[in-house]
Amino acid sequence: MIERVCVIGAGSIGSLFAGHLAQLVEVSVLTRREDHAEALNRDGLRVTGRSDLHAHVTASADPDAIEPFDLGIVATKANGLESAATALEGRFPDALVMTTLNGLGAEAVVREHGEWPIVSAVTFMSGTKHSDTEVEYVLDTATWMGPYEDTPLERVEEVGDLVRQSGLEAEVFPDLRPAQWSKLIFNATVNSVAALTGLRHDHHFADEDQPSDLGHLVHDLVDEGKSVAAAAGVELYEDPWEMNVHATRRGSAHYPSMLEDVEAHRATEIDLITGSLVREAERHGVPVPLHTALYRLVKAREESWTASTPTLQEE
Repeated sequence: MIERVCVIGAGSIGSLFAGHLAQLVEVSVLTRREDHAEALNRDGLRVTGRSDLHAHVTASADPDAIEPFDLGIVATKANGLESAATALEGRFPDALVMTTLNGLGAEAVVREHGEWPIVSAVTFMSGTKHSDTEVEYVLDTATWMGPYEDTPLERVEEVGDLVRQSGLEAEVFPDLRPAQWSKLIFNATVNSVAALTGLRHDHHFADEDQPSDLGHLVHDLVDEGKSVAAAAGVELYEDPWEMNVHATRRGSAHYPSMLEDVEAHRATEIDLITGSLVREAERHGVPVPLHTALYRLVKAREESWTASTPTLQEE
């Protein structure tokens, strides 16, 4: 029985997990900032939008202050993964740990810091964080999860049942790779294009009527990704192009996380998402010139925020 859950990383996704699961079990939150933890301990966690919840959680920025837990949910962004895994190292030996990051390789990073059984997961749900203590539940789509290495499927099913009972959507797979790769190709395409164009994920990403329409590029990017999956021996769970088209027809434009990062001049998750696809392509000898170009352009955009601009001297 899972009776105690710790959410590591209290961004929008972590807050959605924490707020919903706290309706069923004891929830602790390991935050990056102590003032964030203090706010959660004082005010609780409010979930609005598709849910209306006010949850009590116990929070701390100090891993030594976190009580032992049965399930740890790592919900950081890519640039916070290493520090989160380091915070878990040498602690919580009886825990099951679930990673929920996009891209490939999060599980391997966690494994370097401990021998916990690991659940691989990717999530399609999304939220908007309004403050340290309030998150709006925007997209109520599923979290896909499966065993990593030799974690028993029954443990994953237990997590899936708990997540569903909390009011969130979840789907369990004996092998997550087909679903994980579908999400990887979708994300590597949509997030990178959004980061560079400034467009939310809307009809532009599926339009192919005119020669200038963005959907042509998006389709070509998806096809590149599918060729890498085929070379890796992965039969995709869903067609990423159809996932893209379906998402643009939901009625409201989704705000991709990489676009949020670019607008805030924060480091993006490009290395774990598009970067991992480019590295897999290189490993299997598959040319991916479009994804490589987007990867380098997003990295260059990140560099532009810190690059010094020469001062023009008057002659």
